[in-house]
Amino acid sequence: MQTQCTWSCHHEMFGALRSKSSSLFASSRRLQCRFAARSRSRRPCPFAAMSTVATERGAPPNRKESEGKPLQVAKRLEKFKTTIFTQMSMLAIKHGAINLGQGFPNFDGPEFVKEAAIQAIRDGKNQYARGYGIPDLNSAIAARFKKDTGLVVDPETEVTVTSGCTEAIAATMLGLINPGDEVILFAPFYDSYEATLSMAGADIKSITLRPPDFAVPMKELRSAISKKTRAILINTPHNPTGKMFTREELHEIASLCIENDVLVFTDEVYDKLAFEMDHISMASLPGMYDRTVTMNSLGKTFSLTGWKIGWAIAPPHLTWGVRQAHSFLTFATSTHAQWAAAVALRAPDSYYVELKRDYTAKKQILVEGLKEAGFKVFPSSGTYFVVVDHTPFGLENDIAFCEFLIKEVGVVAIPTSVFYLNPEEGKNIVRFTFCKDEGTLRSAVERMKQKLKKG
Repeated sequence: MQTQCTWSCHHEMFGALRSKSSSLFASSRRLQCRFAARSRSRRPCPFAAMSTVATERGAPPNRKESEGKPLQVAKRLEKFKTTIFTQMSMLAIKHGAINLGQGFPNFDGPEFVKEAAIQAIRDGKNQYARGYGIPDLNSAIAARFKKDTGLVVDPETEVTVTSGCTEAIAATMLGLINPGDEVILFAPFYDSYEATLSMAGADIKSITLRPPDFAVPMKELRSAISKKTRAILINTPHNPTGKMFTREELHEIASLCIENDVLVFTDEVYDKLAFEMDHISMASLPGMYDRTVTMNSLGKTFSLTGWKIGWAIAPPHLTWGVRQAHSFLTFATSTHAQWAAAVALRAPDSYYVELKRDYTAKKQILVEGLKEAGFKVFPSSGTYFVVVDHTPFGLENDIAFCEFLIKEVGVVAIPTSVFYLNPEEGKNIVRFTFCKDEGTLRSAVERMKQKLKKG
């Protein structure tokens, strides 16, 4: 059985990069940097944003009046341009590079789930679903959660189906965070966290997890919590590092949250891709369910990223805020996909055993290959990502290295500096993914072993 997984990501063009001689990434229009609005002390972003306005190649006559006008965007979003995932995917296509950057599988989901979706369409399940999820899927989510955590939740009042985990994140932030509330993130972090919190008007604090083990600096976390702190956002297993928060770390964070009356939002989309230790859901710890929103999705586990089926599990008093936001974001999620998702979540345990076995083999191919190519590889206990130190190859930062890797080697990685409030903290690290078939992984590894030379 092929493995199933994925993370809803996007990808487009790199921008004009570090030097004038870098013609590969020069664009005919240099638009303002994605991170231009961040503090002047931060390293200038080398990406150029892509415009959706028609280009010189053939703008319709009725668009001539708008040519040359600045792009319009609300202040809370002006620093967020085309995502790094979209940029890198477009570059992979342009240069024929093997894409080990974006976290989506290059293989399809299981037949039994796809057939369930087809049958649902044939059965006429094609109109609006109930706003917070069809009853069958809500029940399947609650049953899966009980099996995984031992927690019994009410599918009618504590489970909300969303359009992917990204929408679950947005609904949680917009539904439970007020302007001026502080929210603490662990950097590096999935980029939608910052954008969504900006839309909610939150004040963001970042606690940096540092290699090699990316352990939580508890003293720093404790000092960061203030009277304004509303929530801490945790992603475990962690994208991009592959770190899994240990039981000790989770218990200490839980104690801080209880002591300071702080909520916890947990993104657990990679919970079935835990390789070296058991996944622990924060909601299952003593005293934490009533202050936790647990977010998850179907895509990573079943290689069905395009279906966009996610969910949020929370006690009724928190679910209320999540559902209020959800109602005005998407209202309801794809009906036939929800019926099929219910079938998927009732898969036998053997499915998850085989999933982990397949991904363990893929991980081994990539990790061993990266080491042989000369990278310093950091441990990854979960997800389908591996982060490495690229500095042995002599490039000045992660952007420069990823530029070189695409142009000269033909492999795509993700520069991690975009996942920090201060990009300088991520300049030595890049991320690879192994959610690809074994042939693709071996080809990428061979290219790197043959073409990379240490600086």
